Amino acid sequence: MGKKIVFVTGANKGIGFGIAKHLGLSGWQVIIGARDEQRAGKAIGELKAAGIDVLGWVAIELKDLANIEQAAKEINERFPELTLLVNNAGIPGDMSVDSEHTEINVIRETLDVNYIGTFALTKALIPLIAKNNGRIANVTVPSEISPYWHPLAYVASKAAQNAMMGVMAIEFQQSNTPVEIFSVHPGPTTTDLNGNMALPGFHDIETVGQKFAELINDGQRHQGEFIELYPIVKED
Repeated sequence: MGKKIVFVTGANKGIGFGIAKHLGLSGWQVIIGARDEQRAGKAIGELKAAGIDVLGWVAIELKDLANIEQAAKEINERFPELTLLVNNAGIPGDMSVDSEHTEINVIRETLDVNYIGTFALTKALIPLIAKNNGRIANVTVPSEISPYWHPLAYVASKAAQNAMMGVMAIEFQQSNTPVEIFSVHPGPTTTDLNGNMALPGFHDIETVGQKFAELINDGQRHQGEFIELYPIVKED
């Protein structure tokens, strides 16, 4: 295999940072996707201090289609050997209300970022990834509804992302497109997205990042799979 180069969206903090760090520690060259230059710079400094080969960062705002087009163009020009896209970036929507009290604009905004934006970036990078016989990994949650945790806007946006993954996987196989796509559910993880929730069964970003890197490096084919790193633990 040639160079191992990964672009991780939302890599300046949380699960994305953990993924970038542990892929980097396992030999991957890392490109940081972030919305803010200062936060990207801070993350890059921490990663480089850990001995990780950070190739640079790309400004990515998933609610802005013009920005996504520009980011994809930049990646093609600066990093033509990209072999892995990790679609990690996303927004939570309003996790404090039930579906009846969820505002339509919150649903729309969450779908725009988590699904439309992710689809647009994926679509834009497929030709490059295909050229390099690469992979796409989506960080997502189960489409099956959990009775314990089910914020509507977020779950709906991730269900759409899972559908995208499944359809693309079948089409890649049918057309012999040399791209592998799959979804990864980290399981309950303490991050800013959930207000740093830390309940029994939750993991930290270091644990999740390491487990994710192990999956990416396992040498197996995961086309069309939905993989749970740490399944949600049912309450008694």
